[in-house]
Amino acid sequence: MANPKFDRPVPIRIDDPRNVQSAQDAYDILTHWQGIPDLDHTGAIAVCCKAFKGQRSGKEARLAFQRFALNNGILADDAATTNSSSGSSRQR
Repeated sequence: MANPKFDRPVPIRIDDPRNVQSAQDAYDILTHWQGIPDLDHTGAIAVCCKAFKGQRSGKEARLAFQRFALNNGILADDAATTNSSSGSSRQR
């Protein structure tokens, strides 16, 4: 099973700041998520699982996880302002 590394980390803040650096890191966060599962959550899990099998790239897993983090209000503030293409993020 592969563990694709991200080309750059995804900074998040749940309780403490953390940099998510691989599909495995993202998968661990997604499977322990205490919020309400949504399409971004389900999609990010699916992309990470496919990345483990070599069917998706680390870049695709990173983008899926970053979308999940942004839409669930856990993307660190500095990343939300520089990487947001949708305009605003919702807070949990």
